[in-house]
Amino acid sequence: MEKSRIEYLLKKIEEQTSNAGEEQEKILENILKRNAETDYLNKFLHGQTDKQLFKKYVPVVTYEDIKSYIDRIVDGEPPNILTTETITEFILSSGTSGGEPKYVLSTADCSQKRASIPMLMEAVMHKHIEGLDKGKGMYLLFSNPDFDTPSGLKARMFSSSYLSSPTFKTTLFKTVTTPIEIILSLNKPQSMYCQLLIGLIRRHEVLRIGTIFASTFPNCIKFLQDHWKDICSDIRTGHLSDWITEPDCRTPMLSFLLEPNSELADLLEPIFKNESWEGIITKLWPKAKYIDAIVTGSMSQYIGLIDYYSGRLPIISTFYNSSEACFGINMEPLNKPWDVSYTFLPNMAYFEFIPVDKESPQKAQKLHFNGVSNEESIEKLENGSAQIVDLVDVKMGQFYEVVVTTLAGLYRYRVGDILKVTGFHNKSPKFQFVERQNVALSIDRDKTSEADLSKAIKAAEIELEPHGFLLTAYSSFADTWSIPGRYILFWELKLRDSNTDRLKLDSNTMEQCCRRVEESLDFTYRLYRKMNLIGPLEIRVVKFGAFDELMNFFVSRGAAPLQYKTPCCLKIKEAIEILDSRVVGKFFSNGNLA
Repeated sequence: MEKSRIEYLLKKIEEQTSNAGEEQEKILENILKRNAETDYLNKFLHGQTDKQLFKKYVPVVTYEDIKSYIDRIVDGEPPNILTTETITEFILSSGTSGGEPKYVLSTADCSQKRASIPMLMEAVMHKHIEGLDKGKGMYLLFSNPDFDTPSGLKARMFSSSYLSSPTFKTTLFKTVTTPIEIILSLNKPQSMYCQLLIGLIRRHEVLRIGTIFASTFPNCIKFLQDHWKDICSDIRTGHLSDWITEPDCRTPMLSFLLEPNSELADLLEPIFKNESWEGIITKLWPKAKYIDAIVTGSMSQYIGLIDYYSGRLPIISTFYNSSEACFGINMEPLNKPWDVSYTFLPNMAYFEFIPVDKESPQKAQKLHFNGVSNEESIEKLENGSAQIVDLVDVKMGQFYEVVVTTLAGLYRYRVGDILKVTGFHNKSPKFQFVERQNVALSIDRDKTSEADLSKAIKAAEIELEPHGFLLTAYSSFADTWSIPGRYILFWELKLRDSNTDRLKLDSNTMEQCCRRVEESLDFTYRLYRKMNLIGPLEIRVVKFGAFDELMNFFVSRGAAPLQYKTPCCLKIKEAIEILDSRVVGKFFSNGNLA
């Protein structure tokens, strides 16, 4: 990226965040001016565009409240039910509604804003890390098939929409090692093979390694473990493996495998043959400066794994987006993964915030506004039981649930994310992602959130370190058939200094891990354990690769591989059975909690 372009983009960020209040006012004014006559808004505002009337009469809603409107548009009715903008596609959210994917309306304005975020973040990265213009990024990116809808428009995952955008194809694509045809190939194994092969051929150009979600990294490492011999053979002979048959993959590879390169193959093979793969990323790509991946929320469980394989390269979560809206960017990218905060960009959408109980973020669930009953919504707002604040009025250190209004037909929509205010960049707040608004585990009256469970497991990982174990993935479920009910965790472990999947598990260590988890959970859980209303926590260690099979199961049900997030809590019987059938050890928390 040219220096003048970097300076322009950074100046743009400063201008927007310095005038956060004014930017928000303009965004809402524009949305109301253009969409006030839509069926949905007209029902509440009767054509008025006043901000105070909007806040007073338009209810705060969830997806279920507006699903019927969206379904009508998906089925082919005119979009002016919700927006006067032209709908270009539907974005499929990684969340679900009744087991079905959520459809989010997308417009040209949405696409432009989605594309601008990586460009802005690119400028921020150039500011903090020198020399990025001297090489490229090896980004492991994968597309997914589109789906036809009765409206005639396509429905696609957020990642596929981004990779197909003109901005990526014409601008950002130039910063990555892989040809666009390979990235857009729908054959994921062949695409991954070619992306890794090109990355190794161009290893001295690679200055950063990334993907969208951190969960992709363990899959790529496993893929390398299974295919490194073929990759080295291809490099040595200058001939692409015969099993790569997809034209979108095979044809572009001809320009990279021009001749045999036994010297490179000889260099790589000893690295792959090493008993320990700790730090292998920096050995394969010695000039890599950082890892780029989302490691906030449920993705935080992969931080230790990435540290292990990368030799503790900096891990940078660059921006905060969702299918519903773009939120912000990480203006301090070199902070530790656990300290990541995102500066909200006030020109992306109109943002509001529901205050959340500081001690118990899940209490925000009580603030459910029913979009069907407008009178009930008004009553809750007017009697002060649900005070909603604007972007510039949030308070330092407080917790909030974010609510968005967009030009594409979302009005006071609860995204479901709980955030904490950690500071301000000029007049725009910085937020730390706390958790997605849901309860991971629940037995009787105890409700354990994803954030609380993640924190407790991180505390227990300390017990593994002296024994050389690395926790590579976890999930859980509430065993409500036992009396009393109990929480069961599935853990996938590996030895730090070996690639063998044969583990000798020490019962005392694993039982101590169980106890550490329990001691780190909240007061309610510990109280119920003392009262024997909840049974002893159990950890079930599964074979290495079990979570790959879990991912395959969810992908077979329609999940996008690139957007797949390992569920923190399993509720589908078949998913639990997949992990249960691969258990190699069971361990329980012994004794009573203090």
